[in-house]
Amino acid sequence: MAKASLALIACVAAVVATPQSVRAQDSETTVDEIIVTARRSGAPMWQVTRGESTVLLVGAIQAVPAGIEWRPDALEQATRQADRVYFPQQANVSPADIFRVIWRSRTLTRLPEGKTSADYLSPEWQARLDALEATYDEDWSRDSFLILSSELLSDRLGLRDRGNQEVGEVVRRAARRGRVSVTSIGSVRGDALIDDLLTRRPETWVPCIEATIVAAEAGRPAVEARGQAWTRFDVPAVMASPIEAAMMQCWPWGDPALGTLLRGQWISAVEGALREPGVTLAVAPLRVLAETGGVLDDLDRRGFEIIGPDWRADQAED
Repeated sequence: MAKASLALIACVAAVVATPQSVRAQDSETTVDEIIVTARRSGAPMWQVTRGESTVLLVGAIQAVPAGIEWRPDALEQATRQADRVYFPQQANVSPADIFRVIWRSRTLTRLPEGKTSADYLSPEWQARLDALEATYDEDWSRDSFLILSSELLSDRLGLRDRGNQEVGEVVRRAARRGRVSVTSIGSVRGDALIDDLLTRRPETWVPCIEATIVAAEAGRPAVEARGQAWTRFDVPAVMASPIEAAMMQCWPWGDPALGTLLRGQWISAVEGALREPGVTLAVAPLRVLAETGGVLDDLDRRGFEIIGPDWRADQAED
């Protein structure tokens, strides 16, 4: 149980901020050269410019399956040529926070005493969960929906696998080698995260577990299709994937308070980057960029020219 509980903290601490470093870049590198190089990587990217400031938003997804090719070398080169790099939020988790999670692990990992999943799911959804239990020879009736969603997405669908290089890892390594300044766009207090997890009622996780059941039913082929769509810059297909839908409904993005905080920090960070001269390369979860009302919609609404792939299905029809 402790292992499963600690994995929840790791979920939010998706990127641990790298210490800032002194930049040593070839002064002859142009903005256009950086943009062209980044686009060759095979990762969806959008360019937004205001005056002398250019922001390159690289949309990352978790667990690009092994065998799906993209060009990390091109993204590494673009990173080394950028003026600064922005990464997602870091979680400020203290030893006391970790001990508290371990101490309260049963609250996080099990449903309340005397309750089973059937007390919260409709008969239809319970039947679909029963079918998955039969497939995997498991009994999840007493597991908390928080833990069950993590097991189905990470363990059964392989979203914890490290079969391919993650965008964040590629960029972090290149920034360190190129001595490019690295900044985490914000932070979240560990005690606030734990309070949120411990006080959430089981029924609030129902949309998450229903979306996770759909993703688990779709299986590994859906994971592969999502990865292929990502390398083809077919962002609407990625966003329509049952895998992405489940991750948007579950913790932390599906949490009303925490999800709003994380999204707001990204919008503020991009606004701040557009006041910095030079090129900012920002690695952001694709969902926070391309979702309805997300960062790209916010920039579009405010009249910025956005150069990059369509992120909404209706754009292809324009």
